[in-house]
Amino acid sequence: MRKFSSIVLVLLLAVSFWNCEKDDICAEGDANTPFIVIEFYDSANPTVLKNVTNLKVLVNGTTTAVVFNKDLASDNAERYLSNAKKITIPLNSNATQSGFEFKFNFGDPSENTDAITFKYESFDVYLSRACGYKKVFELDPTEPFVFVPSGTSWIQNIEVTQPNITNENEVHVKIYF
Repeated sequence: MRKFSSIVLVLLLAVSFWNCEKDDICAEGDANTPFIVIEFYDSANPTVLKNVTNLKVLVNGTTTAVVFNKDLASDNAERYLSNAKKITIPLNSNATQSGFEFKFNFGDPSENTDAITFKYESFDVYLSRACGYKKVFELDPTEPFVFVPSGTSWIQNIEVTQPNITNENEVHVKIYF
């Protein structure tokens, strides 16, 4: 009888482990709501990427600036400047549009500001039990952005290359200057 109860106990234990699910672990980049990816190109030669000079991006109507250099201290002005060929900026996931002021040559007497408002719909996408949901965006198919140039606009053209913003692995918008 003792041998029989030991076998039953081992079988019950084995069956209970067999029915367990794997641990749900959310990979670090999976749960993030993606930013819109913007690349800058030379307007004279549209196939050539071009670095911006001291670009500061502010949320329209505020003094809130997009952080480009997260490693720098929050009181360091360089934290909010980009001199790159590519930037990522967050869209407001609780709205249907996000407006930004793109300040080229920030802090220089030749500083120039153009405004772009991106229009979109946002959707919740279920990832997993561990990750939960994330927002993805789809730029408006008829009017994905509104461009308000300054008197001496530095931006010459804007092109949407990928209207579905589901990750940051591809370029969504190209700006020619």
